Amino acid sequence: MSTKRVVRQLMAVVAADVAGYSRLMAADEEGTLADMKSHRRALIDPKIRQHRGRIVKTTGDGMLLEFASVVDAVRCAVDVQRGMIARNETVAQEKRIEFRIGINVGDIIIDDGDIYGDGVNVAARLEGIAEPGGIFISRQVFDQVDGKLALRVRKLGSRNLKNIAKPVEVFAIDQMGRSDEAPERDRAEQAIQKVKYCRAPDGVRLAYAISGSGPILVKSANWMNHLEYDWESPIWRHVFRGLSRDHTLIRYDARGNGMSDWDVDELSLDAWVSDLETIVDAAGVQRFPLLGMSQGCAISVAYAVRYPERVSHLVLYGGFALGGKKRAPAEKERRNAMTTLMRLGWGADNPSFRQMFTGLFIPGGTHEQADIFNELQRRTTSPECAARYFDVVGDFDITHRLADVKVPTLVMHARGDLMVPIEAGRQLAAGIPGARFIAFEGQNHLFLEHEPASDRFFEEIRLFLSG
Repeated sequence: MSTKRVVRQLMAVVAADVAGYSRLMAADEEGTLADMKSHRRALIDPKIRQHRGRIVKTTGDGMLLEFASVVDAVRCAVDVQRGMIARNETVAQEKRIEFRIGINVGDIIIDDGDIYGDGVNVAARLEGIAEPGGIFISRQVFDQVDGKLALRVRKLGSRNLKNIAKPVEVFAIDQMGRSDEAPERDRAEQAIQKVKYCRAPDGVRLAYAISGSGPILVKSANWMNHLEYDWESPIWRHVFRGLSRDHTLIRYDARGNGMSDWDVDELSLDAWVSDLETIVDAAGVQRFPLLGMSQGCAISVAYAVRYPERVSHLVLYGGFALGGKKRAPAEKERRNAMTTLMRLGWGADNPSFRQMFTGLFIPGGTHEQADIFNELQRRTTSPECAARYFDVVGDFDITHRLADVKVPTLVMHARGDLMVPIEAGRQLAAGIPGARFIAFEGQNHLFLEHEPASDRFFEEIRLFLSG
């Protein structure tokens, strides 16, 4: 009789395989194997590591994974399927590699690194009935993630699965969060923004844009925005088009920026708050959630304190309550030097000076993204206005207003942000009563499309605004 101790654990199990694998191999064996290796190296294995999963075993067309967290398991599966949609966009339908994924949570037996038991078997059977590109989950998984992840889930009812004693209640995760899964009419609407103009009380012309459909979301302006250029730029477009998928997004160029007037008498926190008031009045919205990014966070907080009846929620990303010149003497000296350099080199054809700012904003960007961001800086404002803007923002101090915020607030920040240190984000959140703070991994002040923070940003906003 064996005395070996049986190890049991409660784990989330993910089973995945390729739909139509035999057909793909018959048509192009070497090409299919090369594509599978590419998908694993570039997408699948990094996502598994990111979400703290373990590869238990692989087969030619599939793999078995385990996760300590059900939420991590589902996030990983969704990220992989979203990533595969993007990677298949330019691939002919008959050559596409599409995964079917099943997820279950249950008691499993661990033996020599492999896993066994009904917890595993149910996941494998769910994978077997899943649609190509789809994710099927059990009732136990649904109960664990319901309300924690912003997903659309379709109830499929009880299914009798092969070699599983009892019927299993099955759910399908719908909509991998991409606009190309929407009907053609919705896709067309999401790809269009309408640019309009209005005038501030002092006569400054302000440009604003409306895009998407659904509940209103207003984004306050920040430095270096250009409504038209940002909409097409790989630096910003994923942010604005992503927000437009779930909302009617209203955003604008601040005075001194983009398509709004550059040559203005006043650049100040009060003027920018007043401009936000002008924009929402022109757009005809009364009460709305307000999103601020970078120095737009201070503008959003000041507006919410001034007009508490108009703001339902505050969402703040990469922000601060205290400007850089007031955070430390060394930072003040550095910013003063940068302001002088702006006046001298901002508008030059040679982007070497602007590259210094690019290195602070998106240190993790590619060469192409850096070139685009360099050009974005030149297009958005003049050297003099850039210097004035940077100088004024450095003197921001809204610390005394934080305690007066009376609306639900979500604060998000990248841990390694080189432009605004995470301590500034923590201070911002700590001063607002009841604010929730979330730290994302990454160095970029503005997260790029390929970063994990990108999906997390939209997911947290959906959960926060729907809660």
